[in-house]
Amino acid sequence: MEKKDIPQDPSKLQNFTKEVCYVVDESGKYISDLSTGWEVKSSALEVAWKDIEVRTAEAKQKMEAGQISPVLYLMEVKLMDLPTISDYTGFWKWSVKRHMKPTVFKNLSEKKLKKYAEVFETTVEELKKMNKG
Repeated sequence: MEKKDIPQDPSKLQNFTKEVCYVVDESGKYISDLSTGWEVKSSALEVAWKDIEVRTAEAKQKMEAGQISPVLYLMEVKLMDLPTISDYTGFWKWSVKRHMKPTVFKNLSEKKLKKYAEVFETTVEELKKMNKG
């Protein structure tokens, strides 16, 4: 790709980040230059973010209905997965899965709640308020 052909399509991320592209300049040497993105990538990112928004909204509804604990909801909000939460908290994966049940979550010790609060960047009090179990 030549420098003049670097895509500069507008995207939602254009004010936050730019992508490095390696292109050929006028003298035939490879150089790096910045791109704001291209339409295909922007469309793919938009689809991915919509999926995240849907999963987060569904998790919030389930949490507010008392079907899941804040662990699952905040996992979606923070774009985490079970292995990541397990690694950050030091809890076994099966324990984290158990903690996703509101009735189990409400009986967690302050020490365990504090670990979750740190991972999810919130307070123990907020976690307790969010749990409907």
